[in-house]
Amino acid sequence: MLIVISPAKNLDYETALPTRKHTKAALLDDANELMVDLKKLSPQHVSELMHISDKLGVLNYDRFQQWNLPFKPNNARPAVLAFKGDVYVGLDAYAFSDDDFAFAQQHLRILSGLYGLLKPLDLMQAYRLEMGTRFPTARGKDLYSFWGNKITDALNKQLKQLGSETIVNLASNEYFKSVKKEALNAEVITPVFKDWKNGQYKIISFFAKKARGRMSAYIISNGITDPERLKGFDWDGYRFNSAMSDGSELVFTRNME
Repeated sequence: MLIVISPAKNLDYETALPTRKHTKAALLDDANELMVDLKKLSPQHVSELMHISDKLGVLNYDRFQQWNLPFKPNNARPAVLAFKGDVYVGLDAYAFSDDDFAFAQQHLRILSGLYGLLKPLDLMQAYRLEMGTRFPTARGKDLYSFWGNKITDALNKQLKQLGSETIVNLASNEYFKSVKKEALNAEVITPVFKDWKNGQYKIISFFAKKARGRMSAYIISNGITDPERLKGFDWDGYRFNSAMSDGSELVFTRNME
């Protein structure tokens, strides 16, 4: 069973690392090809491309210019310990044991606009490049075209190595669109998290993102490889709702009122 999650816009390159272990991203050559084009952008073009402020445009222009190979522990950081967002607050990888890191390295993958697909301990340098960005390259009009089938092929390869035919999709729609479901040699199970608000259950973005991280942590800390055991998730007040679920979509609900 493979879990896929999204990256985060915010990064942390300051907090002391809980492990010295690190690996190399499988699609780093593709990332380097993409970075060659990104380095040609001016700060203003970066701002316009990403629809961000001038200040953030300069920050990410500088990140592009400073990006260089090879990655080493002194100039890069394991991906799961570099991203800092709601999903990663829920995941809390800084609290992982050695066994947790080992399980996550086998079963957790991070989709990325720049790096394609990352294992938790793959080194990455700081960047911001959302998968939905319409950045034209020689491969096509946007990042979905750039990555083509490469992310799907990498997932299929890793599924085969695991002897599994299941992907637990805890990524956003924007990022999971980079996976070609018709070419994926796996059943896709998508947990959905809903909170009771104003008389009905709704997906509330902040809570749902954190819950995706919590579900990932639940799988990792319990060493879960059987999809049926996902229904036992009961952290932070969520419970499996069989009436709202179907075969591939597992709905978890919570009453906070």
